[in-house]
This record gives sequence, C-alpha cells and structure tokens, in this order.
Amino acid sequence: MASDDDWSCDANDAVHITVVQPSETKPKTLSTFHPQFTYPIFGDEERIFGYNGLIIRLRFAAHDLRPHVHISYDDKFKAVGDTAAVDLLGALKPFVPKEAFANLPDYEKAVQEDPHAKDFTPPGKLVFSYEVDERNYEIWAGSLADPAVRLLLDRAQVLVSLFIEAGTPLSTDDPEWSLERWTVYFVYEKVTPPTPTASSYSIVGYATTYRYWLYQRDRSETPSVKSDPFPGPEIKISELPARLRIAQLLILPSHHRSGHGTHLYTTIHASCIADPTIVELTVEDPNETFDALRDTADYCLLRPEFLKHDVSLNPDPYEAYSRKQRPKVVPTAALIPTKLLSDIRSSFKIEATQFAHILEMFLLGQIPKSHRLAGGTNLARLLIKKYKADDENDRRYYWWRMLTKQRLYKKHRELLNELDPTDRVEKLDGTVQNVEEGYEITLEALEGRLPDVQDQVPAAPSGSRDKRAKRKLTVVDDEDEEEGQEEPAKRTKV
Repeated sequence: MASDDDWSCDANDAVHITVVQPSETKPKTLSTFHPQFTYPIFGDEERIFGYNGLIIRLRFAAHDLRPHVHISYDDKFKAVGDTAAVDLLGALKPFVPKEAFANLPDYEKAVQEDPHAKDFTPPGKLVFSYEVDERNYEIWAGSLADPAVRLLLDRAQVLVSLFIEAGTPLSTDDPEWSLERWTVYFVYEKVTPPTPTASSYSIVGYATTYRYWLYQRDRSETPSVKSDPFPGPEIKISELPARLRIAQLLILPSHHRSGHGTHLYTTIHASCIADPTIVELTVEDPNETFDALRDTADYCLLRPEFLKHDVSLNPDPYEAYSRKQRPKVVPTAALIPTKLLSDIRSSFKIEATQFAHILEMFLLGQIPKSHRLAGGTNLARLLIKKYKADDENDRRYYWWRMLTKQRLYKKHRELLNELDPTDRVEKLDGTVQNVEEGYEITLEALEGRLPDVQDQVPAAPSGSRDKRAKRKLTVVDDEDEEEGQEEPAKRTKV
C-alpha cells in the first residue's frame, strides 16, 4: 500500500512558470523557472498531496502577461474518508485572474493571433532606456488609476506571492483617488518580433511605489482655530508633499544578475529627486537581497558627492578645546560636518537611517584596511589607547566606532538600558562588529569597480546584485539569546 509520501510532492518543484511568445505554429517558451515560495498558496510546508507526476504550468505572454494555468499529472489519489487530493484550482483561484483558467487551445490561439500585439507598447510613459550586453531595455511608468496599468499588474500579481517573501498582492479595486497614489514601473526588453504580427516587447520585471502624505507644519505661523468651510477645495494627491515608498520590486529569475534591479531602483530614485512634491524615498520592509541592491546603488550615488565636499571623519576632535573646556561627550558636529551632510541627504531625498548607513560605510572605506578590524588591527590595544592612539588612522577608526555606537544606542536605547552596564557594552560592541562586517562585504564587492579615493568622477551604479548575507542586531534579551544560541546570526543593517 502506498504511503502518504508517495502521493506528496514539493510545490516549488511542481510549479513551472514560463514566459511565451508566438512562433510560426504555436507559442514557444522564452524562459522557464520555478518559484521561490509557494506557502501562500499551498501552505507553510509547501507540499501538495494527492498527485503523482504533477506539473502546474503557469504561462505568461511576454508582452501583455496574458496568463494561463495548465495542470497535468500521471495519477490522482482517490479520496478515502476525509483524506483527498488538494483542490488545485481552488487553491490557485484567489491568486490568479479568472482569464487564466481558459482551455489551452483558446489560450494558445489568443497568443498566436493577438491582433493588438504588433502595436503593443507598455502602459504609461517611457522614462528610461538602457543597454546591457548589446540588448536594449526600457522602463515605463504609469499610474495605477490607468486601466491598462491595472490590467497588467493584476496579471502579474501572483508573482509577488511566488517570489517576494511575505509579499502581499495589491488591492486594485480601491477608489480612483487612492489608486492615484500608486505608480507602477515596468521593465521590458525590446526584442525582434518572432512573427510579423508579434510584439517587440518582452517583460523583465516591475516595481510598485506609492505616496503617503507627509505633514509639514509651518512653524513660522502660530497655531490657530480656523472656521474654513468643510469640505475644503478639491486637492489632488499628486500635489501634496509626500514620502515615496517602494512597495515591491521584482525581476524575473531569467533576467537576474544583469543589473536590471539596480537600473529600476535608480530610475525610481531619479524620478523621486525630480519631483518637488516628494520629500524622501523609503522602502517597505526590504529583504536582504534588496538591501544589498539599495546599499550598492545609494553608495555609488553618494560617494562622488562625499568626495566632492571632502567629507571625512575628524581624528582629533578635542583639538578645538583646551583641557579645561574639553567636553565629556564629543559633539557629533566635531567629528563630521553635520550641516553639510543634512543638506546632502535632503537634496538626494534619502531616508535618514539609510543615509547614516551609507555615510558610515563611506567613512569606514576612507580608513586604510590595515587599520580596520577586517585588516587585522589590534582592537584590544586601540580600546586602551582610544583617541590617544599614535596613528591618525587608528584614531579615526576609534571615532568611527564611537559614531556608529552612538547611532545604534539611540535606536535601541530602551532595550539596552534594561541591561547592566557590562552586558550593555558587550552587546553594543558585538552589534558594531556585525554592522562593520556587513559594510566590509559591500566595500569588497565594489572594490575595483569604483574610482580611486582621490578621483572625483561620479561612479555609475553597480550592475550586479550583491548576495550579501547580513547579521541581525545582536542586542537581544537573554531569553531570545538562549533560544537562538546554536543559530548563526545573519548580517543585517541596524
């Protein structure tokens, strides 16, 4: 008698995602890949019970993402009492548009004979073009209030569940005023049409962004009660001051490691800088891969600006004070040019914590590696001599650690203050080391791809997707520490 395991299969292996385009006789496959996650559809264990030889083929037309689901299997489990095979169609329907369940001949005919394919252009407007390995790409942007943008996004949204951990498909049936907050960016490759009636566009990926209102009080005015009529005059969401948030960014696996994610992010960032109503660019719950992409792009963007203004870490902040006037705590402005840095951050519209990470990474990179932990510097000796170390770079590294500790302490003050002083110092030191290791990985990945420190020429954003594994914050309570003792910590920014 067959066991349950004989009727169970890995859902990630069973699902095949294919991108298709017309050919002379029937649609041909451009690329095929498996999802990274299927737990939103098939449960946490990502197993499907009740089939042998199961293949769930999810097809997308390359230009307009017309979807189709085709299921095949060699054998199906016959129900015994309450034990039955998984209802595959029932599991898929909440995630895939209704049109995807047409029969296969109708779908293939629709792809082959699409009368609109030849004249298809992505919805919205063309905002950026670029070339990679002699292949041409375009990024188009459009409002979610546009029905054509909405249709394309609705067809693509199942990919969020399959490739973005904890990703949630957007609700596109909101009122128009709410949809206007959203902008969708589509990345397409320009290809040679395979048939005379086929499209010259093939999907690469997409991103979604939304505006959320930023309250900015005019402090030059004294608050007062006003008796203005309500409701007030009609206000357009696009005209209000706002932060722009990247909600989702997805590049299809067949186009990974070609720099498309970086191009997409920097295009969004450029549009944010050009929009006077946008105050700041933020990201909604980024994963480690996106963190790496964002750090690389932001570092390449800000580094030339830091070099142009000769931003550096003062190794001797006490020189401005006499012994009697020497403060117990060195002001941050004595270590770095805080006003200048605030102006740079505002002009590039980078969120404060992200800016601090990039600044810390830049300042670390200005210290010769032999005077950093990664280069084998004697940290024990440095912690004894502190700011009195003989070498200027040792003093600079000491103050870099203090500056980073200051930011971390401010962010995690409540948790750290629950610890006794000895444990507090230990946890903070461990966290600084983990942050530094994360920065070193990025700096090493960029080594040789950026101009020398003395070179003022702006560097182009990196085209690779740095697969850095970062560490989580080491400031944890005792209970968490005991539970996770045997798990190696991942690197992360804190």
